[in-house]
Amino acid sequence: MEKRCHTMDECLRRASLIDIVFSWTLDDLLHENLFKFQVPKIPKTFSSTEDYMNSFFPALIEETHSDLYSSLLNVPQASFCEIRTMETSKDFNPPFDLFYKITLKNITDEVYGAGKYEPEVGDLIAFTNMRPKSVDDLSRIKRYCHMAYICGSRDEFTDEIIILLSKEMNNNFNLRTNKAQKLYAVYLVNMTTNVRIWKALNLEMEGSSVNVIKEVLQPYSGLEQNCPACLSGMNFSRAYSRVKALIKAQNLNKSQEDSVASCLHMNKCHHNDPIKLIWGPPGTGKTKTVASMLFCLLKLRIRTVTCAPTNTAVLAVASRLHNIAKDSLEHGSYGLGDIVLFGNGKRMKIDSYKGLNEVFLDNRVDDLLYCFSPLTGWKNSLESMIKLLKDPEAQYALYKNGVNANVMSLEDFVSGNHRNVKGSYFSYKKRCKHHCLMRLEDFVKKRYGYIIEQYDMYLDDEKLSVGMSMEQFLRQRFCVYGKKLKSFIKTLSTQLPTCLLPIKVVMKIFRVLELLKSLEVSMNQSKLKQAFHGFSEDAKVIFAWFGWLNLEKELLETLCFLSKTIKLPKLTTKYGISQFCLKNACILLCTASSSSKLFTEGMKQVEFLVIDEAAQLKECESTIPLQLFGVKRCILIGDEKQLPAMVKSKIADRAEFGRSLFERLVMLGYKKNMLNVQYRMHPSISMFPSKEFYDKQLSDAEIVRETSYNKRFLEGKMYGSYSFINISKGKEQFNHDHSLKNVIEAAAISEIIGRLKKEFVRTKNRVSIGIISPYKAQVHEIQEKVKQYMVSDPKFSVNVRSVDGFQGGEEDIIIISTVRSNLSGKVGFLSNRQRANVAITRARHCLWIIGNATTLVNSNSVWKKVVGDAKERKCFHNADDDKKLNEAIEDALFEFELLDDSASAFNKLSIRDISVTKTFSSKPLTLMRR
Repeated sequence: MEKRCHTMDECLRRASLIDIVFSWTLDDLLHENLFKFQVPKIPKTFSSTEDYMNSFFPALIEETHSDLYSSLLNVPQASFCEIRTMETSKDFNPPFDLFYKITLKNITDEVYGAGKYEPEVGDLIAFTNMRPKSVDDLSRIKRYCHMAYICGSRDEFTDEIIILLSKEMNNNFNLRTNKAQKLYAVYLVNMTTNVRIWKALNLEMEGSSVNVIKEVLQPYSGLEQNCPACLSGMNFSRAYSRVKALIKAQNLNKSQEDSVASCLHMNKCHHNDPIKLIWGPPGTGKTKTVASMLFCLLKLRIRTVTCAPTNTAVLAVASRLHNIAKDSLEHGSYGLGDIVLFGNGKRMKIDSYKGLNEVFLDNRVDDLLYCFSPLTGWKNSLESMIKLLKDPEAQYALYKNGVNANVMSLEDFVSGNHRNVKGSYFSYKKRCKHHCLMRLEDFVKKRYGYIIEQYDMYLDDEKLSVGMSMEQFLRQRFCVYGKKLKSFIKTLSTQLPTCLLPIKVVMKIFRVLELLKSLEVSMNQSKLKQAFHGFSEDAKVIFAWFGWLNLEKELLETLCFLSKTIKLPKLTTKYGISQFCLKNACILLCTASSSSKLFTEGMKQVEFLVIDEAAQLKECESTIPLQLFGVKRCILIGDEKQLPAMVKSKIADRAEFGRSLFERLVMLGYKKNMLNVQYRMHPSISMFPSKEFYDKQLSDAEIVRETSYNKRFLEGKMYGSYSFINISKGKEQFNHDHSLKNVIEAAAISEIIGRLKKEFVRTKNRVSIGIISPYKAQVHEIQEKVKQYMVSDPKFSVNVRSVDGFQGGEEDIIIISTVRSNLSGKVGFLSNRQRANVAITRARHCLWIIGNATTLVNSNSVWKKVVGDAKERKCFHNADDDKKLNEAIEDALFEFELLDDSASAFNKLSIRDISVTKTFSSKPLTLMRR
């Protein structure tokens, strides 16, 4: 019998995180406090790399357990699918390697609010023989309640998915023979990131290096030195002088310029700490600064990986960098091939960001796949055009002798372009035997759709009309080859890294474009039928009439030069081209978790690591990119005064599991380069956070101090740039999820939004509104109240989210609902200073804080200071002072008390009273306020 893990020590002796999860019983998973006293606090300093790595394991295990606990509680709403077949895979080797392969049934309906489930690699699923309506159903399933880990993507032609099962299935279990048996896969959580962290902490990444990690175990012992050689410029090349000019051209303020310059200085001066911290408070242009720094690193040809905790953060930097790079390019899109953005395309939603498809890895691979194709790609098109220009008579003679005699079959085309396809097809036939066997053409169409596309294009290009004259033949062939060359030139110049395509070669291929355009113009202007009437067809005569002879000679010479110079790699698979792009790029952008894809054999070393939003990244997750091969310098950009990474487990949270490397280094006294000019908030909004959170170091940019920035959206002092609106009659209450809401505040906000909408209808001035509350129940309550305004007009946007959901966002108007309203001053996690900072710093023009002033003052938290500051600045207002707002509050209060009294009365009724009421009441009760 396999030993179960009930203690942290037993868990830590397991080989992998999946082994640990599989060792837990259902009772273990539903025991919220299984490891309550077994997760030690993560220290601030460490004696060794081993000590450092080991300190994260207990909290990682607890957080994984907490994730599973939460998902099991929500199992009725979980996505699911029905299993069609399930059998052991070729790697099945009990008792440990319990690998199975499954196929799925198509389920189109939705049951119990759950949607159709499409398994992804890294998913953890529960196998059940019934659809669970509650977590108790899992306890009742004795026979087939197993957990499984999705090991691979769905096979494109067999539809099989490889899974690892927690325990072996019953020998009698067979879905093929017993049609009555049912088996469902219910989605629980995705384990990908936690599994990658586990591997990084165990130093299991290919070619991993801990050089940088060794530098962050203790406080930096040496003082930053002003190296005389560096300061005198002996260590700097002309390239750095050029970069200095590039920094100036980015229109940065002094603090931004100094931060970028100090980071670039790290590359040449090795006397200072290899870690650099850039402190970016709200609205200080952090993304612009990071993108400008990456652009300089690009120009210096310093191979850099840029990470962030989320796709949203990565895309923001990638979009800004793309724009800067694009504006600086002198030759079309040449140079973008040095930038690669990679990750999960579905989750990233690349199409929402203009131009990013030019640097996104998946798109690049698709484009280069066509370009590298031996029979239809760049090389083939180039050689075909050279042959046509060198000896047009010979090409015409071949045409005359057999019009389409040399057109390849699909099988020959596949073999010539992709040698591994036939091997894959043979393997497929061997595996499938007589079950669902497909023809080669169907197999290729399903698994390698792009080959069919290439073949169709090939057939279109090779299609020749019977009986063409030489003039017609030359015109047709030139157009076909020219069109393909122009397409491939665009792909090569945009998608190839510059190390494979030097500028002198690029100038030649752009000259080809000019020549092709000139020759096409000459061809279209010729009236050949009249010109050649009565003359024998001769290529030289035709070329002379086209006006080609001089241009044709230059084109031929240029094409021959390119044929000898451009040596494309012989790659015909998506994986091979993907690795080629990652190895040769200069700037790579991804999430911290996705950087694990760079741990592959033969990957070029990285010089710089840049982590954006570093204060939101768990330190254990940052160990993934910190181990990248070759990393010597690391730049962390963030703000520890804002929210850290989210941690579900209270036990792990108390152990400082959500703390970032950025925050810990700040605690250890590391120097921060501060971005000190904010461009977002009206000065009356930025005044309090600058004083309270940033020691008055945050100054206002000129743009926010201009009179035009002082926008008013509603009449009255209460709705100025900054105000605290006191609602003393608020009522806090718990909902079914034990989250708090305040229906009185929600009603007041609804009234304000309604008035803003009326003003918008009158003026047609675009306005964006953000409504923030720390409590999920209040977010939902407000969404219900204002949903009529949320989709009415794109120029009038209303966005309701939690504080955590609004981090990084900004709107014209921000309304904060603090919710808490009690006599004791209890405010719970509302007292969190980081959460308060995020909420208060999201507004551009107007910030209106709604709450019970008495409760907040009695809380003795940061919100006491908010209320005091508002009173001191005469920005404090009572909701009663606004007649319409007061009416909305009174109406909501009456409804709340009426419903509350009704609920109390209902609870006192006996079952007999209820049945009597039902019997004698035939009309609905109408509640009226007198």
